[in-house]
Amino acid sequence: MALVGRLRYVVPALFLLGIIVLGWPWFAPPPPHHFGPGSEPFHWHPHAPPPKIGPHHDSIWSNRALQVREAYLHAYQGYKTYALPHDELLPLSNKPVDNFNGWGLTLIDGLDTMWIMGLYSDFYDSLAVISEMTFSLKNDSYAPFFETVIRYLGGLLSAYALSHEPILLAKADDLGKMLLPAFNTSTGLPMYAVNTVTGDTRLGWAAGTVLWSEALSCQLEYKYLAHLTGRQQYFDNVEKIMDIMREVEIEEGKFPTKWSHRTGRPSNDQFSVGAFADSAHEYLLKQWLMTARTESKARDLYLRVVESILKDLLYLSPTRNLLYVTDTNRNIPSHVMEHLSCFLPGLLTLGANTLPLPPRERQLHSWAAQGLAQTCWLLYADHASGLAPDEVMMSNTPHSGSRSYTVDNPSHGYTTGKWLEHIMEWEKHGSPGAPPGLEDIAPAVEGPRDYASRKPGYYLRPETVESFYLMWRTTGDERWRDRGWAVFQAIQRETKTSSGYASVSTVEQSPASKLNEMPSFFMAETLKYLYLLFTDEELIPLDQWVFNT
Repeated sequence: MALVGRLRYVVPALFLLGIIVLGWPWFAPPPPHHFGPGSEPFHWHPHAPPPKIGPHHDSIWSNRALQVREAYLHAYQGYKTYALPHDELLPLSNKPVDNFNGWGLTLIDGLDTMWIMGLYSDFYDSLAVISEMTFSLKNDSYAPFFETVIRYLGGLLSAYALSHEPILLAKADDLGKMLLPAFNTSTGLPMYAVNTVTGDTRLGWAAGTVLWSEALSCQLEYKYLAHLTGRQQYFDNVEKIMDIMREVEIEEGKFPTKWSHRTGRPSNDQFSVGAFADSAHEYLLKQWLMTARTESKARDLYLRVVESILKDLLYLSPTRNLLYVTDTNRNIPSHVMEHLSCFLPGLLTLGANTLPLPPRERQLHSWAAQGLAQTCWLLYADHASGLAPDEVMMSNTPHSGSRSYTVDNPSHGYTTGKWLEHIMEWEKHGSPGAPPGLEDIAPAVEGPRDYASRKPGYYLRPETVESFYLMWRTTGDERWRDRGWAVFQAIQRETKTSSGYASVSTVEQSPASKLNEMPSFFMAETLKYLYLLFTDEELIPLDQWVFNT
């Protein structure tokens, strides 16, 4: 403990919970809640359970949570029977596949989910397997740094934070040290992959560059590991990256998706919250939360980035006024929305309810969260399968018409469709009705939509139900639980196999055509968030825990 002081403000009042592949229900009493120097309490209690509705409210939601638990057991039994100790189960052929180092990815990624769901027998049985892990690789094999940190290292640390089992911390420490050579670059930005035995590293498919998500999605895990072990190097390596981001000169808060290992500067002009960038946005806010809200550098970067997201990446579709988030390249929007980006409403509502924001900014963050979460829901509800496509291309027909703004005629003549411009026009005309993008919008299963599927497959992703969970816990609005239940029913109907659950090739038909894959994050995240969404008791208080990506 004496070494913790050397880590400056790395004294978490909040504990890391791997959400990229983890789980939970009853568990030991939560760690003591303490705040570090200079911190302040939440401006309100952001995780108070919503009021119960009707005499059977408890039994309805308890039963739904139990059904999610049974889904996890079904998937885990299939993985244990046909795939363990390999990485993932192929749920149609009942065979294993090693696509992430071959160290038992699904097992480690979903450990916290086991604990949260009260599956203690399976949890402790798994420790025997984990105790034998060496994280070794052949000389010509490399562990992808980003995936290994968030799935393996995050999984081990999350399970340790919940259970306090020493073997989990020991293995996390071993793996953390083995991955350190990835930081041995001229700037400190991590290499794409590292051999855990030789320490050799290699570049990825984008030679000479590191993705923003790769550089900014290791801080939670390594800072928490530094706190637990007192190893200064863990902290210093990832904090150096934060210094690069604070000091680099870029336009406003538009941090590009690709960076040069050699110069430590951007190597492209794409600004996105989707692939290549998504988890980096999360880790800015969550570093501030995990370090007892003392990490002002991360907080300030988050606020700077979100200002640019609200200003430049949020648009309204031209017919149903769907609020969506896209990416830009050289400030030109693509109007593509990714399922990956559906984590954003959850992040925005978490920030709106924890950050010391002026009332106007807090309102904008909350509105954006609500409108985006609704669009993410409609991407499910619009389809016969009840599942959402991985990417859609939103219609970008210019908004046109009279500048008179009424509830019945929200068009105001702007040709960009930028959400903030609609908000300003709406306020100028007396704020009639709901804010733009927040109106109640009916699904369009048979009618015309505002978008076309660009990647029609559904890959068991967690981002939408993650946001539903955070929206419910921060607002108390039961609609998010109801929508999550509809998503779970679709998952059960369309993706379940004899041994697990499978991605589907297109969401446009029911029954959907299944793919022979079950990504580890399905058990680690998708089922975890659904379980938490359906559990009335707050198992993971948001003022004591943060989720990694």
